Amino acid sequence: MADGPGPQLRPEAGLTFPPGCAYIGSQFVPMSEARISVLDWGFLRSDATYDVVHVWKGRFFRLDVHIERFLNGIAKLRMELPFGPERLQAILAECVRRAELNDAYVEMILTRGTSPTFSRDPRDAINTFIAFAIPFGSVANADQMTRGVNLHVSSIPRIGPDSVDPTVKNYHWLDLVAGLYEAYDAGAENVPLVDGDGNLAEGPGFNVFAVNDDQVTTPDRGVLEGVTRRTALELLAELQGEAKTAPLSIAALKAADEVFITSTAGGVMPVGRIDGVAPSADAPGPLTQRLTERYWAKHTDPAWSVGVDDLPTLDDWRRDD
Repeated sequence: MADGPGPQLRPEAGLTFPPGCAYIGSQFVPMSEARISVLDWGFLRSDATYDVVHVWKGRFFRLDVHIERFLNGIAKLRMELPFGPERLQAILAECVRRAELNDAYVEMILTRGTSPTFSRDPRDAINTFIAFAIPFGSVANADQMTRGVNLHVSSIPRIGPDSVDPTVKNYHWLDLVAGLYEAYDAGAENVPLVDGDGNLAEGPGFNVFAVNDDQVTTPDRGVLEGVTRRTALELLAELQGEAKTAPLSIAALKAADEVFITSTAGGVMPVGRIDGVAPSADAPGPLTQRLTERYWAKHTDPAWSVGVDDLPTLDDWRRDD
């Protein structure tokens, strides 16, 4: 696979789209041609679940874990994927192949869909599956990966787990967007929100970790259990022993020796300042560096990754059907 074609244009609408390929309505189309109905509940009501897996140097990382979480979210929302995980893998791989990308951000989505009669009963809706592959992107840019991200801790609480199950990946981001604007107004670059008790929760697309006297803590409540968070916890156990999920106070975060954030969009990323205060270790700190090296090394390990071209094609899947 090459690095992919250039941006896709829709001059009639004055829009530019990233290069890539989408799968919608059982067809593969350029990103500029991917559309859903304005009556889709995913658009009207944010009634959807999704997952994102990345491809690095032609290999999917932890694809099985991402698909497992996606299917669990679908079941919890009482929706149905119209095919099994094997065909899902084939569709995702085909999106990457057609996009001609070695490094890709690959998203799978299931919306509640539309009701043929515009019924308000979710049981009447026909669920809609969408997937796409675009060039790999990161929460932290290249400069921030070197010096650390400048965070502002928002006073805005994340939507509570008693209202929305945070283990179901969703598009309920209005609280996160409000927090981002609060961070920008404070001169920061990104933001974690707090939970209902005032402890750290999560940021827009990332989990937070703090290192205090070699003890690593990441919030345990009101957060998406990110695949990169899970990976970091597993690798930290290999590197130095226990890392724990537990309440993380704002004071403990600001007093930390090191702070880093994790996301499929970027991996392990250092934090340089929190509300203007720098962790005691220069970013990236020594444990953050070791974890980052171990994380990317796992991308070539067959136990953790699979090559795009090692997955069955849709033609293979149809022959076996």
